[in-house]
Parts: sequence; C-alpha cells; structure tokens
Amino acid sequence: IMEFEAQRFYSKAAEQATNVGVRKLLGDLAEIEKSHESLAAKLTDKILTPNVREEEDRTRKRMFVLQYVQPGLAGLMDGSVSTLAPLFAAAFATHHNWQTFLVGLAASIGAGISMGFAEALSDDGSLTGRGSPWLRGGICGLMTTLGGLGHTIPYLVPDSWQNAFWIATAIAGVVVFFELWAIAYIRARYMDTPFLQAVFQIVLGGAIVLAVGILIGAA
Repeated sequence: IMEFEAQRFYSKAAEQATNVGVRKLLGDLAEIEKSHESLAAKLTDKILTPNVREEEDRTRKRMFVLQYVQPGLAGLMDGSVSTLAPLFAAAFATHHNWQTFLVGLAASIGAGISMGFAEALSDDGSLTGRGSPWLRGGICGLMTTLGGLGHTIPYLVPDSWQNAFWIATAIAGVVVFFELWAIAYIRARYMDTPFLQAVFQIVLGGAIVLAVGILIGAA
C-alpha cells in the first residue's frame, strides 16, 4: 500500500511539473515505486506476520471499495431511484409506452453524465487516495445510466399490444424491485451496513420516489 501511495504521489507530481528534467525524474521515481510494489507483493508471504497481512488485506479491501464499489454504488442508487419519478410521472400522464421510454432514456443518460462529472470533479484522489477521478467518474456515470435504463427498457413494449401500458408498467415494477434489493445487498456486502437496515432505507426511499412519480403523473 505504501508503494502504491508513493507511486501515485510521484505520478501526480510529474503531471504538474513544468521543468522537463524534474518531470522525467519524478516519472522515473514512479516507475521505481511500481517495481517496489511488485517486489513487496513477492516478499509478502516470506516476511509479513499473519496480523500484518490481515491489516494489509483490510487496507486493500478498503481501497477497492473506495475506488470501485462506492462510485458504482452511488451511481446505481442515483440511477435506480432518482429516475423513478420522471419515468412513472410520464407513464401515468401519457399512458403511452414510447413517450415514456424517451423520457426514461433522457433521464437515465442525463443523470449518468451528471453523476459521472460530479464524481470525477469532486475528488481528484490526491488527498483521499481514491484513485483516478475519471475512472471513478466513468464507473459512477455508467452505473447511473444502467440503473435508470433497467426500468426504462420495459416501455419498449409496443403500444399496439393490448394492455401494452400495464404490461410495461408491471415489468418495470418488477425490475425496480430487484434493483432496490440488489442495492441493499451491495450496501450490506461491501459497506458494512446491516442488511435489514439497508433494505429498509433503500426500499423505503425508492417507494417514496415511485409514489411521487405516480401521483404527479396521475394528477
């Protein structure tokens, strides 16, 4: 972990250096630290005691959660929950699947772009050690879009079908149910949140947003 932090420090400093010689020196130091990281991994089994190894594993897991799981989870939560209101408001206001699909598609893509930039620009990783901001932003934006598209795609059911609106809405409702439970599971699995607490928070929040969308659309 120390080698990774040192490599990231030298790489970041090299990006900001204006002198060519200094930039090259910092780049070389980053490469050296990268090789040190590989060497440290090879020596782990020979040198580290079980207690130290356990601490290293905890730190590695924490970095994985901060760099990948947390931005992905934030995106999935935003995409799965925040797009419910506009999607179901459009659905119950129009009772037309295609128009509802377009609203959901726009909401999902727009939220993905917004969340991606917000995640990338809010923390460059230099102080928190959360890794590349654009990688985190990409993960967050992608998961946001996927979260919204999950319950939007059912509205591709052709309007020409009998009871097309209710078929699409029923499928979307089932998708929302599984999305919310998946979010609760991820929170319990990686964020050390008690499962029942995670279920209560996510399902309650999703149900409130869903109800708001339906009530506004049906008004």
